[in-house]
Formats: sequence, C-alpha cells, structure tokens
Amino acid sequence: MEHRQLGTSGLRISEITYGNWLTHGESMDQDAATACIRTALDCGITTYDTADVYAMGAAEELLGEALKGTRRESLEIATKVCLPVGEGPNDRGLSRKHIMESCHASLRRLRTDYVDLYQAHRFDERTPLEETLIAFDDLVRQGKVLYLGVSEWTAPQIGAALALARELGLRSRFVSNQAQYSMLWRVIEPEVVPLCEREGLGQIAFQPLAQGVLTGKYRPGEQPPEGSRAAAGGRAPRFIGRVLGDELLRRVQDLLPVAESAGLSPAQLAIAWTLQRPGVSTALIGATRPEQVRENAAAAGVRLSDEVMKAVDEILDPLVDRDPAKTARMMDVQPAWSKG
Repeated sequence: MEHRQLGTSGLRISEITYGNWLTHGESMDQDAATACIRTALDCGITTYDTADVYAMGAAEELLGEALKGTRRESLEIATKVCLPVGEGPNDRGLSRKHIMESCHASLRRLRTDYVDLYQAHRFDERTPLEETLIAFDDLVRQGKVLYLGVSEWTAPQIGAALALARELGLRSRFVSNQAQYSMLWRVIEPEVVPLCEREGLGQIAFQPLAQGVLTGKYRPGEQPPEGSRAAAGGRAPRFIGRVLGDELLRRVQDLLPVAESAGLSPAQLAIAWTLQRPGVSTALIGATRPEQVRENAAAAGVRLSDEVMKAVDEILDPLVDRDPAKTARMMDVQPAWSKG
C-alpha cells in the first residue's frame, strides 16, 4: 500500500481509504464489517472514514469495535459532523453546541481519545462561520482532533473559511476536502481543485466507482445482479439509481477492454484513474465482501499510461459532468445517467 500526504499537511494517509457509508449498520452486521476491515488492515490500508450520521451512529460503533486491538497510532481515523442525527433543533449543523457534543459522541462510539481528521460534512448557512471555525480550533487545541477538513463545500465556501481562519489568527485550518469524484462526476475540477491546490488541501475522493457502476457488473437492459448494491434493501438503491441508465451502462461496458489492456479489473482502472488526477490524496472505497477490499486495494501504486487516460475520456466524455454548480448536489445527475 502506498501512502500520500494529505494536501500539504504532515499527515500521511493510505492511497486507499476504507469508508462505511451505506454498509456498516445498514447492509452489514458486525461480523461482516469486521471481516472487511481485517482484510483492509492486511492490505495495508491505514485510513478509515465514517460519519456520525451513517446508520445514526451504528457505523462508528461497528468501526470502533472492528478496529479494537489494532495499535491506535498505526491508524488514521476520520469522521464528520453536520448532517441531522436526531429530531432536536441542535442535532444538526455546525454550531458550537452541536460540534462539541457530536465530537464527544463520535469519540465514545469509535472507542478512541482523538480522531485524526474531523470534517464538516456540509456547509451550514445558518451558523456564523466564525463560530464554526473557533469550535473546530478548540477541539484541535484540546487534542481531541488532529486535523480538520470539509466535505462537499464549494470553492467560495472553502475560500471564505481559509481567509477567516487567517484573519482570526487560528492555529488550525482545513487540510482536506472530501468530494464525490470519479471518471463520470468531475464537478470539482473547474473551481474546487484549483483552489485547494493553491491552498494546500488534499482531495479525499469518494464514490470513485460511481456506486459500483464503473465495475461493469451492471449491464444495459438487464436486472441488477443478485447481491449487488442495486438489488439490496435500504437506501442504497436510491443512490445507485442515479447511474443505471442504459446509455451510461453501455459506455461503461466499452471501458472493459481498456481495463483489460492495462492488466486491471474495471474497478481497479476507475480507482487508479482517480488517484492519478491532480490534487487527489486518497480514493475512498466501500465494500461488503473481503474480496472487494483486496481488489480495490490493488489499485494503489498503479500508474496509467497516457493512452489509457485518453481512452477513458474518449469513451465517457459525452456523459461526463463538469458543472461546478453541482458541487454538493450529488442527486443532480444528467438524464442520460438515470434509469428511466
């Protein structure tokens, strides 16, 4: 497993990050989650991402349990705060009250004294940015958080936070941006990535497989394979339904020979492509079976040729979305992407 700097910070994270959105606490029980995490550890994955809102805290609990017994200093654990975790008026957002209470709850569930990376899961229009930044800075000063990041913020929002942190003289600042990013969804390229490169923020790219569609297992005109995310219960089909249109699936099938020519599986091709893009520090993958973890982890350290990168663009370009206005609007996909 290769490791990279998280932006220009001193923190090194694994090129592949294991995440547990829509898996731990929803489609997986403790035994299945532990099997995948043990496989991730065996593959050299040291970075693990979760959030307080995933399965309403159950995902953090399962992750903390599965990592029990692993030397804490050998891991980089990331979690998030902002999205609703209850019905109360202060059970959401980036107020000082919610940040402090959510952080303490996450630490209890994760069975740790600190998290390596604490991320603002979305931007909060209702809370003064100054209040949010000072609360985050206090957590860093208390040693409960080592580094700070954001997720799905626009370039103006990130820029405003960085400028205000400098104006306030805060010791801590954001070092990462967790954003949806794949061969198909490139909305961060025009504005977010250039700003982050100038300011030293690394990209934590989630959904590099576009909910599994870029693995090629979904075929146009056919029912989703048994055991796949699209055939599962819970919330997963709602999200993957965005990318099951026949036109999109046909183009993904055209990628299969490109992957084969590079000696890779389609999933490895998609992850390696993401890791090769400017500003990306890590690709965040999810899994429900250990073999998926092993396959995805093997994409670390792969260098794609210019010919392969060009072939990907030629096949997918008509359907690639680069609209920066869609940052943080993951459901706003092109009609050709979705199943009619």
